[in-house]
Amino acid sequence: MKYLHNIGAYFIMIKDIFRKPTKWSVMKTLILKDIDDLIIGSLGIVAFIAFFVGGVVAIQTSLNINNPLIPKYLVGFATRQSIILEFAPTFISIIMAGKVGSFITSSIGTMRVTEQIDALEVMGINAINYLVFPKFIALTLYPFIISIAMFLGVLGGMAACVYGGYGTLEDYVEGIQTDFIPFHITYAFIKTFVFAFILATVPSFYGYFMKGGALEVGKASTTSFVWTSVMIILLNFLLTSLLLG
Repeated sequence: MKYLHNIGAYFIMIKDIFRKPTKWSVMKTLILKDIDDLIIGSLGIVAFIAFFVGGVVAIQTSLNINNPLIPKYLVGFATRQSIILEFAPTFISIIMAGKVGSFITSSIGTMRVTEQIDALEVMGINAINYLVFPKFIALTLYPFIISIAMFLGVLGGMAACVYGGYGTLEDYVEGIQTDFIPFHITYAFIKTFVFAFILATVPSFYGYFMKGGALEVGKASTTSFVWTSVMIILLNFLLTSLLLG
């Protein structure tokens, strides 16, 4: 029954996000702050991880091609497919569930513990709109992060392949261009928009409805990371089945 209650409360919260909006002059400041915290603040870790994981994918692919009949351009092809289809949209989102999701849950949860949310409600402000809507709008820029992860992942694979002596630049570029399907990019960004919505709302739910003190803020952050990751993986399966199946 607890899970059913949480599911119902989650969808009610989503409805309340768009009810009784905060005036634009205040909302604009909140949105810009969340863009800085959630998007710009995540560029460094995403760029670092994407570049080196792309290199690892390229090296492992090259080392597992032992048959001389297999063309060398397969390294570039496999790296491109791995980065665009799964690593950039899905695994970066799981990493972001730990970084961004925990930040959202802890910040809103701290406001709940210190009774700041109660103060907002006493003043007649829709606290859910005030707290969650800016994060939802900020994370509509999340595809920008994923596009950078795609580019740097492929670039990292190229650097590892060429400078590590695992293949030539010409073979790698040929692999990137071989059998390219533009819809795969569309598919990746559809997943990204869905995951961005999950990243904005699920951690906010666990932060807003948490009860207790400082210790419970940490527990709520852990719980939000777990359920955000579970939702991302389940939706990844469903969207892949619908869009590519």
